[in-house]
Amino acid sequence: MEHHKTAEAGEVGRLRTDQEAYREAFGRFLAGTDETAATHAYLRGVVERLPARRVFLDVGAGDGTTTRFLAPWFGRTVCVEPSAPMRRALARAVPQAEVVGEAVDAARVDARADLALLSHVLYYVPRVRWAATVARILEWVAPGGLLLVLLQDPGNACMRMVHHFTGHRFDLRELAGELAALPAGLVAGSGLDVVPACYRSRDLEETVMVAGFHLSVPGGPPVAREAVEAYVRRHFGDGEGGYAFRHDQHVLRVERGQ
Repeated sequence: MEHHKTAEAGEVGRLRTDQEAYREAFGRFLAGTDETAATHAYLRGVVERLPARRVFLDVGAGDGTTTRFLAPWFGRTVCVEPSAPMRRALARAVPQAEVVGEAVDAARVDARADLALLSHVLYYVPRVRWAATVARILEWVAPGGLLLVLLQDPGNACMRMVHHFTGHRFDLRELAGELAALPAGLVAGSGLDVVPACYRSRDLEETVMVAGFHLSVPGGPPVAREAVEAYVRRHFGDGEGGYAFRHDQHVLRVERGQ
């Protein structure tokens, strides 16, 4: 398998979103974390408070895990997903979804969503393009609709590791401060929530693979596998022969103007 080739090469953090190895590492991460349950509980509360549930737009839908959870509440589901392996998984998970296969800046979306989701996508978007990306997605949101932008809390254990090895830092609070500069009428209001999450594993090799998945940010340097394993042992050991790290999420709620 491809991730074994990466390990044999002595480097981690080189996965690309269009690789099957990326999807496998992502699946291992999801299997070991409570993120999905915590996120879905949060999203359910958001959906139940929506005044309308006609269209759901999932930008960067991935393998469709969250798309499948939310789709039954809406009359129509539209997804934007540029990764071919992820689109194949998405088609299996949510066969009724309409799927656009381009990245946000090239995508054509014929929808006005009551809820749009941009979950853990901005790691792969240049920082200078964050506000423009949000503005483009808001054009696909109905007046009074809601866009949710999710990224990890930059102060959690996982993101401290990412910063340690790559120098990258991703902070939605900075984006929140830029919303006022978007075109007039796009944003009616915003707020920031926190959704807790923790990854746990009894397997060192799997934990290193998952760490490599998180280190696979564009522009990040290759990282020696031995260095990542040493970091995992030192910082993520749970004292009981296993490994754990927090990866709490920030959720930026952006309400579309009328």
